[in-house]
Formats: sequence, C-alpha cells, structure tokens
Amino acid sequence: MTPQEFYKLLTEQGWALSDLQKKQFNRYFELLIEWNDKINLTAITDKNEVYLKHFYDSIAPVLQGKISNHPSQLLDIGAGAGFPSLPMKILCPELKVTIIDSLNKRITFLKTLTEELDLKDVQFYHGRAEDWGQDKSLRGQFDLVTARAVARLQILTELTIPFLKIGGQLLALKAAAADEEIAEARQALSLLFAKVIENATYQLPNGDGRTITVVEKKKETPNKYPRRAGIPNKKPL
Repeated sequence: MTPQEFYKLLTEQGWALSDLQKKQFNRYFELLIEWNDKINLTAITDKNEVYLKHFYDSIAPVLQGKISNHPSQLLDIGAGAGFPSLPMKILCPELKVTIIDSLNKRITFLKTLTEELDLKDVQFYHGRAEDWGQDKSLRGQFDLVTARAVARLQILTELTIPFLKIGGQLLALKAAAADEEIAEARQALSLLFAKVIENATYQLPNGDGRTITVVEKKKETPNKYPRRAGIPNKKPL
C-alpha cells in the first residue's frame, strides 16, 4: 500500500487526511527506519508494508467504528514502536494517549517521535503492566485500553482490565481468529468482572485477516489483580 493509496482509502471511508497528518505519517516512517537500526523496533521496513501492516492495521479500530475522535483516555499496553495508539492519535488528535512499555529504549524512541510529530496529550510510563496496574494514579482511569498482539486473552485481561473505568473497554487486536482464546479466558473474565461484548473479524486491503475482540469492564476489579510481575504469564487465571 503506497502512501497515496493509504490516503485515498481513508478518504473513501470518511477520514480525509490534512497535509499535516500526511507529513506526520511520513515522518513517523522515517524515524521508525532511522531508529530501527539502534533498537530493533520492527522487522517490517519496506515503506508500502509499513503503511499497510503498521499504519493501516493500527487505525483499523477507528475505521471499524470502535474508537472516535473524542477526548477519550486511551492506554496502550506494550506499544512497542507506538502501534496501535500513535497512528490512532495522528488520525484522532482529540484522543488522550498513555503508553506503558517495559523497555526504556522504546520509551526514548516514542518520546522523540511524539516531539517531532508535535503530538499533544501523550504520556509514557516505563515498566510492567502488572506493576502499574496496582498504581492508584493509573488504575481505573481509562475509557479504552488497546493491545496489539501482546498476549493471549486469558493473560491479557489481567494485564489490562484493572486500568479501565467501569464500562471501559479493552480492544484486543489479533492477526488470527480469537474464538479459542475467548473460551480459554472464560474464568479470567469472570474473576475480573469483565465480558466479551464483540468479536469482529475483517480484512486488510491485501486480504490478510484480522480480529478485534472487545471486552467490557462490568464491575470494579478485585484489588489482588493484577498479580505480581511474571505471575499472569506463568499461572494464567
């Protein structure tokens, strides 16, 4: 997908980009490639592939109507090179974005990126989701949590649900169908007072399949969750 095809497709879906937004996406690509030699951000470096498999893929929840350009508080867990939250932020400037990532070098890249792109209302926290999930300044503060190919839903729910307000939603982005993961996560969802309200499949323009699983927080998360760092992976709920 060339940048021009990217712009055209967004325009056809009601999201015509301004010149500033086009420049921001282009500069994002340049910095991604420039920093990739230093800290291994992505295996995808071809420009057309980045626009398709990183930029378009990241904004798919917006195009699918799961996120709108309103001042919602969005948390991105394990954002890596900023996907999906920062392409969403370029497309929806009103979003207030917080990113948690365990690698400080990636945080340094993301801070540089947001400064160069002049993106406002973006905050960064270095560390593990399990640790920050017990922090009162972040716990129960977000309308939306996004996670793109981070972990299986059984584990991911414990890492994300504590951050949500009651009624807030986790958007889990996957490359594969999630039916098996949803079944596997039934007990975790029950313990965390959360419920899968949608499991939508769609295709990227090249035909690659994608899934968005939407999980809603129904009640306050019990204080014991998330458990200590590493435990959710070793002993899933």
